[in-house]
Amino acid sequence: MSFKVAVVGATGNVGREMLGVLAERQFPAREVVALASTRSVGTDVSFGEGTLKVKALDYYDFRDTDVVLMSAGGKVSKEWAPRIAAQGAIVIDNSSTWRMDREVPLVVPEVNAAALDTIKKGIIANPNCSTAQLVVALKPLHDEATIKRVVVATYQSVSGAGKDAMDELFRQTRAVFVTDPIDVVKFTKQIAFNVIPHIDVFLDSGYTKEEWKMMVEVQKILDPDIQVTATCVRVPVFIGHSEAVTVEFEKPITAERARAVLREAPGCLVVDKREDGGYVTPIECAGEDATYISRIRKDPTVEHGLSLWVVSDNLRKGAALNAVQIAECLVNRGILKPA
Repeated sequence: MSFKVAVVGATGNVGREMLGVLAERQFPAREVVALASTRSVGTDVSFGEGTLKVKALDYYDFRDTDVVLMSAGGKVSKEWAPRIAAQGAIVIDNSSTWRMDREVPLVVPEVNAAALDTIKKGIIANPNCSTAQLVVALKPLHDEATIKRVVVATYQSVSGAGKDAMDELFRQTRAVFVTDPIDVVKFTKQIAFNVIPHIDVFLDSGYTKEEWKMMVEVQKILDPDIQVTATCVRVPVFIGHSEAVTVEFEKPITAERARAVLREAPGCLVVDKREDGGYVTPIECAGEDATYISRIRKDPTVEHGLSLWVVSDNLRKGAALNAVQIAECLVNRGILKPA
């Protein structure tokens, strides 16, 4: 059994990663099509040991396509996801457009794959990149001791804001060393050698939209009774999101038990030695599939609490890998059938 797969937004950071992950994991595709805007038509993008020529989304016929991985931004998704689904393909969308739609499953396969059985619009949503790795770490702990409250501060790499953001960090870093003027375009302040506590727009509550997304997505994916508060920060790292997480539980759980539970959990890799370098940083997780968990320790400020450090490649588990894993689940559960 093989499927026709299209990747929309194939020239972007996540789109290229989607193509790479499809090839690496040998997804059962009889054909893979790379799609983007008309200005990218004819561009070569890597796929496995070869390349694909980019075709125009505007003129593509999806009637014989089985599954579409979409990472082209919210505006494109809002217009095209329903149109593609109406032609019979299942759309796995990486934007925030459909995440909180009650008829659209928001899925991290290690956490809530069963939600795929409730597809109604032919659209499945990928969560926010910082949410995906967080719920992978929280799920086994929630099953063990029932989470009441989560406090998280993120340290998010610039790749989460796209290629232009990565280029800006590179240019600014170089400018610092050669004493050139610092141009600020993509971010609200200089990102090189700095941290910016502002991702996405501010809401009336004082939270940013990125923080709000984390809060409501954790509840939709994991449990609506979990209380979540987040502070999202952009840091001068190219790839890899990090999170300092404090969790309050209803039931007792020790750091030792948490380590044992997480070591057995799908998608988790515990690296937690109480010594110099006995933890994972973004450099080690770049290009890797796992969600890494370190610094697991008791939080003495509450009756049942733990603090931990969670790191993952945001372009992979936070986006491309999760999307491909969803497609694999659709195949394994017999939901995705060849057109």
